[in-house]
Amino acid sequence: MGCSAMGDMLRVAALAVAAALCAVVVRKNVREIGVVVALAAGAVILTLSLDAIGSVRALMDRLGELAGLSPAVLAPVIKTVGIAIVARVASEVCRDAGEGGIASFVEIAGAALALLTALPLLEAVLDTITGLL
Repeated sequence: MGCSAMGDMLRVAALAVAAALCAVVVRKNVREIGVVVALAAGAVILTLSLDAIGSVRALMDRLGELAGLSPAVLAPVIKTVGIAIVARVASEVCRDAGEGGIASFVEIAGAALALLTALPLLEAVLDTITGLL
């Protein structure tokens, strides 16, 4: 982890701990506001990580280019990871709000949509295998 990444992570950790403490205090009086505090903190934390996500995407594009992979092959991988992250965050927020059933449905939908997004990759692998036979 580079120096900048370490500093960014320390800021994220400090924000997360402060927001968690605020949410706990607020939840004692109004549970719904505690969920809003957690969502707001999550949005700020994700915003802080956008540069890192962009850097990872640029590196993935460069590696794909060097390996001779078309963007059509790499795009499903990146989209699948994005779907997994969104599903995880949404399900945890639902659990935090006391809606475990909805959280489970979000996880199932995330898995189904990730598989759907990965279909072009599976088709490319199948075409490669059948081409070798």
